[in-house]
Amino acid sequence: MDSTNLHTVPFLKWAGGKRWFTEHTKDFIPEFNGTYIEPFLGSGAVFFHLQPEQAILSDKNDALINTYKAIRDGWRRVSYLLKEHQALHSKEYYYEVRESIPTNRYELAARFIYLNRTCWNGLYRVNLQGKFNVPIGTKSNVILETDDFQALSKRLKQTTLLTDDFEAIIRQAGDGDFIFIDPPYTVKHNQNGFIKYNETLFSWQDQERLADAVKSAVKRGAKALVTNAAHESISELYAEFQQTTLNRKNVLSGKPEFRGKYEELIIKCWHQ
Repeated sequence: MDSTNLHTVPFLKWAGGKRWFTEHTKDFIPEFNGTYIEPFLGSGAVFFHLQPEQAILSDKNDALINTYKAIRDGWRRVSYLLKEHQALHSKEYYYEVRESIPTNRYELAARFIYLNRTCWNGLYRVNLQGKFNVPIGTKSNVILETDDFQALSKRLKQTTLLTDDFEAIIRQAGDGDFIFIDPPYTVKHNQNGFIKYNETLFSWQDQERLADAVKSAVKRGAKALVTNAAHESISELYAEFQQTTLNRKNVLSGKPEFRGKYEELIIKCWHQ
C-alpha cells in the first residue's frame, strides 16, 4: 500500500457505490503485493480508500472513464468548468446541460460531474438512445468541500484507466494481484428497485462468465473479493469460496417504505 496518504475521496455518487463498505475493508481485503485491479469502477470508493501504489481501473461506461482521464490530465480545466456550472445552476440550466453533448473531453467531464451532483440521487441512467435521462434532484451544490481534484489527479496518474469488458480486465490478473469486483446486481433481493435496469446492463450469463473469470484468476495466483446480491443463485456460483452476508442501508429508493437494510454477499476468492 502507498504511505503517501493523499487526501482522495470519491468525487461521484454512484448507485450501488461502496463507500459504506470501506468501513469493513480490514475484515475482507487481503494483503497483496501486486497490482490492484477493478473492472467495475463506478465511484472508485474502495480504490480511493486503499490507495494502492499501482492499479488497473476499468468500466464499460465511456463517459465515466473519460471523466477520470480528464481529471488526471487536466484537473484545473475540469475544476474551472464546474465553478461555471455552479454559478449558472438552476432547473432550466440543468435540463439544458442534460440535453447538450459537448465535444471537448474536459467539458464532457465537467458535465458528467455536474449532472451527477445535481440529478436525482446521483443515479446514472440512459435511455435506449444512450441519452442521460435522470431528472433534476434536490441537491444544488456543484462544488463540494471534499473536492481535491489536484490530489485526485496525482492518484490517477499512478493508474491505468481502461474501457473494456470485465473478462479482458480480469484476465490481466496474476500472482500477487488483487481484484475488487462489484458488478451490477441482477438477482432480485429484498425489493431491489433497479433490477430491471441492471438486467439490461448485466445478464445472468454475464454473472456466470464473471464467476468463471474469477476462478481462472485465482488459479493464476490472484486474489479477488466479489460483492454481489445475497441470493442463493449467486452463492452457488462461488460455492468453493468463503462467503459472508452484510447488511447495508438503501438510500436510492424514491419511496420511504422501500428504504431499509439490504443484504449483500461478500465473497473471498482465494485459497487460504
